[in-house]
Amino acid sequence: MKHWGRSVAWWYWLATVALLGAALSLPSAPAMALVVALTAFQATHFRIRTGDWRAFPVQVRAAFLVLLLAGLWPPLGFVNWLQLAGTAVRVVFDYCALARTMSLMPWNRSAPLGLAALRHAYLMPPSQWRFAGSVRRSGDAGEISSQTPGRGA
Repeated sequence: MKHWGRSVAWWYWLATVALLGAALSLPSAPAMALVVALTAFQATHFRIRTGDWRAFPVQVRAAFLVLLLAGLWPPLGFVNWLQLAGTAVRVVFDYCALARTMSLMPWNRSAPLGLAALRHAYLMPPSQWRFAGSVRRSGDAGEISSQTPGRGA
């Protein structure tokens, strides 16, 4: 896949898949703590890079962190398994369902939510998907700033 290894975001997500897979396969508090710490570090890194906590890659990582923490509660443990599957898809195919869902949040779009927006968000091939909201992006997948247009998180 041509997107493999091309951005720091891809490497972060690869590390997240490995750590989350290990934490779920061999449940231990230290392994899950590493996943939480890496995700918090990613959010902070992209906040520093973009200069804005509202930047799209920061939002995606913050949402991932909230879901990660929610999955620590036993009745919601399945959420972490969904995150593992979704992050693996992100790493292998460059399709991020969480980023696409975040793009539909009211603060990230300027047009009304409708069928066209849903089609664009979920059915557009990864190579053609662009975040079309009010937060602007730049660079490779996952390397987004609030300055210039570009690719997804």
